[in-house]
Order: sequence, then C-alpha cells, then structure tokens
Amino acid sequence: MSAAERLAEARELLAAHPVVDGHNDLPWALRQHVRYDLDRLDIAADQTGALHTDLARLRAGGVGAQFWSVYVPCSLTGDDAVSATLEQIDVVDQLLVRYAGQLAPALTADDMESARRQGRIASLKGAEGGHSINNSLATLRAMHSLGVRYMTLTHNDNTPWADSATDEPGVGGLSPFGHEVVREMNRIGMLVDLSHVAATTMRDALGTSVAPVIFSHSSSLAVCDHPRNIPDDVLERLPANGGVAMATFVPKFILPAAVEWTARADENLRAHGLHHLDTTPRAMKIHRAFEAENPRPVATAATVADHLDHMREVAGIDHIGIGGDYDGTAFTPDGLDDVAGYPNLIAELLTRGWSRTDLARLTWSNAVRVLRDAEAVSRDLRATKGPSNATIESLDGQAT
Repeated sequence: MSAAERLAEARELLAAHPVVDGHNDLPWALRQHVRYDLDRLDIAADQTGALHTDLARLRAGGVGAQFWSVYVPCSLTGDDAVSATLEQIDVVDQLLVRYAGQLAPALTADDMESARRQGRIASLKGAEGGHSINNSLATLRAMHSLGVRYMTLTHNDNTPWADSATDEPGVGGLSPFGHEVVREMNRIGMLVDLSHVAATTMRDALGTSVAPVIFSHSSSLAVCDHPRNIPDDVLERLPANGGVAMATFVPKFILPAAVEWTARADENLRAHGLHHLDTTPRAMKIHRAFEAENPRPVATAATVADHLDHMREVAGIDHIGIGGDYDGTAFTPDGLDDVAGYPNLIAELLTRGWSRTDLARLTWSNAVRVLRDAEAVSRDLRATKGPSNATIESLDGQAT
C-alpha cells in the first residue's frame, strides 16, 4: 500500500473513531497573544503561523474531543493562581458559545459520545497544576462544578503537597493532604492527571486512587530519558488501575537528541528576559534565530510511534492514548506540526501493523472509558461519603 493510501485509510478511520486529545494549551495562548480578545485571534479563521489550533485544522486532524488545558504557570500562586484559572475556564466557555456549531460542551462520557454523533468536537476542561486550587478542597470542588474534569497534580514546580518531575524532592511523593486531594478527586469524579509529577508522586497516587488515573501528555521514559516521562514500572500498574497514558508530541520529551538542544534554547530565551515556555511572536523570533545558528534535532511521527509501540507493549492497548500539547510548546515534530497532523501518526501506526480495532481504542474509546469509569466510582463514593473539609494544616501541619 502506498503512503497516500495509508494516509487515506488513516483519515477514514479517524472519521469513525476520532482523536480524544488529552491536552491543548489554546486558552493560555489566547491569554498570551491577545488577552482573550477572540475577535483579534478568531479560530474560525486560519491561524497557521500564529497558533497550532483552529477549527478547520481540528477537523482536518480528525479531532473528536479535546481536553482544553486551563493552565496557569507556577509563578502565579495563592489567590492569583485561582483567579487566573477562573479566567482560563471562562475563555473556554466563551469559545463554546462563540463556536457552538462546532464545539460541544462535555462534562461526561455520554456527552462525548453525543457530540460525536452530532459531528461536533466534545470540549472538556483540564486544570494543569495543583497550585490552581491554593491548597483548598472547596476550590477543587468549585472548579469541578465549572466543568474541570481533570487536574494535573503539579506543573513544573512542586506544590506543598505533591512533588513535580522537574523540581527537587519536597514531600517524597504525596503528603497526607496530597493523598486527600486524590481521594476527593475520586469522590467528585475528577480525573487524577499524573503528567508533570515525580515518579514518587505517580506511585503514591496509584496507591491511593480507586478511580482510573490519566497521563494527559506524557511519553515513555524507557524510550527517552526525560523526567517528564513515565517509568515502565508505573506503566505496568495501569491495567490494574484502569488508567490511560496519553503520549505527547513535545520533541524534548520524545527525542533524546532534542533534550540537550532544548535546554540550551530555553536558556537562550531566559537570557533575553523571557520565560522558557513563552511562545509569543517575540519569543519565537528569538527561538528561530537560535535555531538558525544551532540546527535543531527534529522529531517525526515515527518518533511518537516508537513511544506508543513501547507503551502498548508495557501497559497494553487499553491503556494508551494521545495528548499532543499543541499551543503549549514552541516546537513540534515534522508531520505533526499542528492539530491537523494526527492522520500522519495513524498512518505511521498502520504501517507498523496496528489494527483498526487497536487504533480505535487509542484514538477514542480508551479515553471515553476512563472518564466513564471515574464517573461510576464517583457515584459509589458520593453515596457513602460527603465532601472532605480537611485542610493542609490539619493533615500536614503546614500553614497556607
């Protein structure tokens, strides 16, 4: 079969079993670029060159459901972090009203299936970083009531109750309050997202959670030795937990040669007074100048497929998915340049012998099943447990 025929088959498969993508940072990009002015950056128009995401490219990529990240950086703390997260939630709600013909609000697995039948893109929210709740279980519940359906326990820095993959060890995984956060997330039906957390935190969360966990955008540590990736012993525990690891496309997490290069590129950005995660036009101009002097190691769809092959071998086909991290990274793999690229990944996996049934699990059914299972756990827990009013002071002895 020719490459063109493989790509056509991939598009046909995605028409029936579209992608549930675990993580897209469009809301933060809209804040950075235009402070949420949706007239100035209208995703109904072609935003190639400005964003990785617009409606036409989501359609071209075969995306059927998207977890929109309501991320705020760790530099925002306390009440500032909560307020900024609420602003992120609000812009997703604005997008859902403005583009109601194409984006469907989704709170449940049934909502996801309903949106697919309607031909709309199911839109869910995921909070990236436990600092967003400011050590408050009531704030966690409030965010769930506003539609947040997963929370990543940390971002790049530790929280007082959970260790991050990219910070120095703090509490050795989860503190007592951190375990209570996981229990309360199980009770209310919010998915525990273990991307960004330390391996110790992953293991602690798996030991506490009675609902399936997710990794919204993480790949395999065995394939690329980066702390943001998932060790095999953790992947091996996913079948018993029922969770799903969603492979990411970020080159510095998937291509060993890109790890050192990106560290230097990030340092160059900081030397110019910018945050290393900045993707504004000014930041990208600096990145491109650095790239011109220092050729960048380039990942491809095959690089991502290598991770998925390994994750499938270790965790099993029912426990893997896709989380591209578009509009949250300065660089993307060739062939996966933006949200239109998913068919290229599916074509690569078809070439490697993946069956249509297995690909349907990867793209759609695994993620829907995880949310459905978390909902079932929540119903059972709510029948016997009320809201937790524990505080970090009472459990950890820490002042907030």
